[in-house]
Amino acid sequence: MIFSADPELLKIIATTMLMSFFSTLFSSLLGLPLGVFLGSAEFKGKSAVIKILNTLMSLPPVLAGLIVFMLFRSVGPFGSLHIMFSVPVMVIAQVVLITPVIASLSASASGEKLSSLGETASGLGISGGKRNALIMVECAPQFLSIVLMGFGRSIAEVGAVSLVGGNIQFKTRVMTTAILLEANKGNFEKALALGIILLIISLLVNIAAHTLQEKIR
Repeated sequence: MIFSADPELLKIIATTMLMSFFSTLFSSLLGLPLGVFLGSAEFKGKSAVIKILNTLMSLPPVLAGLIVFMLFRSVGPFGSLHIMFSVPVMVIAQVVLITPVIASLSASASGEKLSSLGETASGLGISGGKRNALIMVECAPQFLSIVLMGFGRSIAEVGAVSLVGGNIQFKTRVMTTAILLEANKGNFEKALALGIILLIISLLVNIAAHTLQEKIR
């Protein structure tokens, strides 16, 4: 039954993919440029910023969810948006979690690439934005792996999305929260089947990303 065209299952998968895609997209749009800047620029306080990012990499998902919940609840500063218990607020919670991971790892990759490209770029008169663009092109395979890691964290996360999304049937229920729900109900076979589907989805995404990575190289 779990593998049949169950409307609830299809909705859960669709919501999971929608949330994970946009979470990873927005986190990458924020984290990659920030990482390249941190990896290639020198400024006062850079070490402190990198240490903060490294600390945020281990930010507990429930804490991230709580922060977003307090910001977007009805009496919170952004309560007027009325997006609590919806996919958009789940995406926001995921972005809070994933962006530091992508930014920190891309900063490390950019710094290593700069050490090998720095003299060449200087000799060609390439600096500033053009140099950063060159780094992004040269680091494309590494960045793809970093983005894939962010996607993996997004699709596997349960604490934050459960708190801000509410695990509402046919609305905000995703694979991980559905697995948790079924396990709590004692439906371990269904929970395991959902887990297998989640692994299959992750495998397919990894295969597609690996294929793209090989083409880029």
